[in-house]
Amino acid sequence: MKVVITEKPSVARDIAAVLKITGKKKGYIEGRGCAITWAFGHLATLLEPGEYDPALLKWRLDTLPFIPGEFRLKLIDDPGVAEQFDTIRQLCTGAEEIVCATDAGREGELIFRQIVQLAGCEDKPFRRLWLSSLTPDAIQEAFGSLRDGHDYDALYAAARCRSEADWIVGLNATRFFSVRFGRIGGGEDRVLWSVGRVQTPVLAMIVQRDDEILRFRPQPFWELATKYREVVFKHTGDRFDQPGKAQALLERITGQPFEIMGVAGKQKKEQPPQLFDLTTLQREVNKSHGLSAADTLAATQDLYESKLVTYPRTDSRYLGSDMKPRVAKILENLKAIRAGQIEPLNLARLPFTKRVVDDKKVTDHHAIIPTGMLPKSLGTHEQIVYDAIATQFIAAFYPECLKMLTTVDGESAGVRFQAKGTQVLEAGWTALFQKKGRPKQEADEEDEEEQVLPEFAKGESGPHEPALREGRTKPPKHFTENSLLGAMEAAGKWVDDDALREALKERGIGTPATRAAIIETLLRRHYIRREKKQILATDMGRCLVALIHDPLLKSPEMTGEWEEQLKRIERGETEAAGFMEGIGTYTRRLIESGTTAQLDTARIGDCPLCGKEVIKGRSAYGCSGWKEGCLFVLEPEYNGLPLTPNQVQVLLQMHFLPYPVRIGGQSRLLLFSKQGFLVDVDLPSADRQKKGADARARPVSKPRPRQGRDSA
Repeated sequence: MKVVITEKPSVARDIAAVLKITGKKKGYIEGRGCAITWAFGHLATLLEPGEYDPALLKWRLDTLPFIPGEFRLKLIDDPGVAEQFDTIRQLCTGAEEIVCATDAGREGELIFRQIVQLAGCEDKPFRRLWLSSLTPDAIQEAFGSLRDGHDYDALYAAARCRSEADWIVGLNATRFFSVRFGRIGGGEDRVLWSVGRVQTPVLAMIVQRDDEILRFRPQPFWELATKYREVVFKHTGDRFDQPGKAQALLERITGQPFEIMGVAGKQKKEQPPQLFDLTTLQREVNKSHGLSAADTLAATQDLYESKLVTYPRTDSRYLGSDMKPRVAKILENLKAIRAGQIEPLNLARLPFTKRVVDDKKVTDHHAIIPTGMLPKSLGTHEQIVYDAIATQFIAAFYPECLKMLTTVDGESAGVRFQAKGTQVLEAGWTALFQKKGRPKQEADEEDEEEQVLPEFAKGESGPHEPALREGRTKPPKHFTENSLLGAMEAAGKWVDDDALREALKERGIGTPATRAAIIETLLRRHYIRREKKQILATDMGRCLVALIHDPLLKSPEMTGEWEEQLKRIERGETEAAGFMEGIGTYTRRLIESGTTAQLDTARIGDCPLCGKEVIKGRSAYGCSGWKEGCLFVLEPEYNGLPLTPNQVQVLLQMHFLPYPVRIGGQSRLLLFSKQGFLVDVDLPSADRQKKGADARARPVSKPRPRQGRDSA
């Protein structure tokens, strides 16, 4: 008997249909000397510390770090899982050969290996089924080229390292920070501070961006422009930081003729877009339709399981040369729903450029493309994602977009101006993408270069309409899921050291398959929140980042390096044991240094009003910019309850000015916001946070002005 193990029941049914196996049993499908059974994603998980040693049930600093000598597995606590696993175990025990048909990637490999390990069947011969799509042709072809399962031992080693490393760092850091800093503000309830190898650097990036925006102080500027023949010409000099010089130039050219001094044009070719990997697909759909990364991944997974698109969890934007014969057939099939878009293509002579086909840049899976099977009835999210994938696939084979970029120089009373415009000569691939309208102000500010220019002749002259526009510099933009995914993909940009930044250029935080889950984890733990399309840090998230004294734990540098090492393990270029030894060494150092370290007392924090450093005076904490007029002062106690320097450091990270008090016998933080509101914040305890309780902020008094030293 041959036993095939899939990751989901739906995949088992698809494979059974292709292999013409029809005998339905409880938990598997049987026939023709083969049994096809299934998991429900992960059936196994790593043991908790208390299951190794009951003494570890209690969270204490003196038991950290805890690093098992050998990790052990257990079934997920679920009756349905236990029943299905018992079926799998019985089938595997009696099998002559096992076929791994879980998802063809790191996590799929881990799911299969954990199942056979728990079943006690690790020594059974097994082979690997590697699927990039679930179409009947792809399944038949994959079964015709099964490989020895041990060919993927390196992939399993990387998956196991990732799982165990995240357990070691996450569990030890979470216990350490929850025990050591779980009573912020003097409360009796403990706060559960969840820390992770990947999630914490992402949170720190969001906090850093929010801080840059919070501390940003807009500066006024003035721009001189004029309108000639309905075309906007901008002054060629720099913006003016004082209105006097700008006003003088305005008066100088008012009433004077405007003359065209020269016209220059050049053609520009824009290449067709590359195919999607998962991250670029998530970014594009978030940008165009506002779907979250998690929703996009879920929709793409549904499309994959419906045989409409290829495997979604890929980091490649290329096809292998073996895909060339299939592309024309896929496009031919898509004519039924995209006839107008595909008709201009010569399917017999498609342009397979290096931007589309490159064997060296195909990893475990090629780019996400349609399979050629036609959708029938799709949900809203699935339709959006399918349309994006199909359009991108078709556009990749379209001709270049040809534009004419025109620059016109003008002058009035010796003051030089310039106008730029773009004219599309041949739309090429851009004809497939309809531009959505933008707000008028945004269009006015951003695309004056897109204005259509009439014919200008050198030497022509005439009246014009000069004007002075006052503006203010803008802060950086808050993260959206689109920009956050981009930052996670390009982690090296967030590293200060030039050499390290270059080394990390090709590394990222997490993988395409896990980045959406990282964002959702931070949302679920109330460290970040969505506000329309923006992603913002919560006060809980800011407080956690302030608590973490180890810069590596909240830096993309470390996790980027670790992801690169995992890839090298996956490629068989380095040993897993060395990686895990480094994880253990780092975790021990983290706990040892954190046990004796205090928050950096040399620097208390930044002023929430002006961004300058907060210093401790004789009687209070205040802004070092007091000589420049900043009025921020924080009293060292409230109603007889003192604030320690560490508490001040942590709480200055929050968007409120805090005072710990007791109300009705319970500990609370009374927070004075910058607008003068007094709110009562109930920090969630570990128990409540596990149940998904949210941090609550409730007004306890009406807004009122604050007097004297508290007026800030």
